[in-house]
Amino acid sequence: MTDQLADHHWGVEFPALAEELSAIRARLDAWLVREGLGEDDRYDLLLAVNEAASNAIEHAYGQGGRGTVHIEAEARPDGAIRVTVTDHGAWRVPRPALSTRGRGLLLMRENVDEVLVDRQPDGTTVTLVLAPSRRSSGATALPPPPAAPPQPPPEPVVVTSRDGWVEVTVLGDVPSHAAPAIRRRILTAARGGTVPVVVDLRALGSRNEGLIRGLRAVAEAAAAAGNRLVVRAPEDGHARRALVAAGVDQVIDMVPHG
Repeated sequence: MTDQLADHHWGVEFPALAEELSAIRARLDAWLVREGLGEDDRYDLLLAVNEAASNAIEHAYGQGGRGTVHIEAEARPDGAIRVTVTDHGAWRVPRPALSTRGRGLLLMRENVDEVLVDRQPDGTTVTLVLAPSRRSSGATALPPPPAAPPQPPPEPVVVTSRDGWVEVTVLGDVPSHAAPAIRRRILTAARGGTVPVVVDLRALGSRNEGLIRGLRAVAEAAAAAGNRLVVRAPEDGHARRALVAAGVDQVIDMVPHG
């Protein structure tokens, strides 16, 4: 088992055995350090990669099955990190766990910005993307100026469990930098899109670009699980106008109240 190294690329193929994963994580982590990824981002990405690889080992080949898993990572010119985890087996999990309804997909979505699953008869490829806006500086970089600390995620986001669905009420502004936090909060409440969710934007502030970006990702996750995201947005409100302007109204169901 030898690392495949090139400019801003890393890859490895290894036997589909759980005991191989610790060494694989350490080697991928070393490459991410060389690419300048900070500790928090490395932790999130490694967690998602480990989950994807664990799923391949468990579900593609089964207990005692023989096969290999291939991981390839790329530092893209735009600053994003893209990792693919590929197996060549036939998944044997009952449908609820096999589909995007599983906890594994939720865990991946909570830790990276994009998760794509391509299942074919001859194998499955999971693609994980860490967006450039998420990338923090490496250990050798200068610390940020103390006068400009990162702002906390917007609060409050009120999550209420209903009978068979979840209601998420957003109060106040959600600026652009808060998009990952709001996306994760809603996806966690909706278990990766597997639980029907209604997002109430009637009290959303005028700064809402972060919420609009986050809702598109939530809508895609819900659609992959066979659900449709419902959003409460007043007819003449700024939330509805922003959703329409961004084209998000095409992938959600908007209602004025209810």
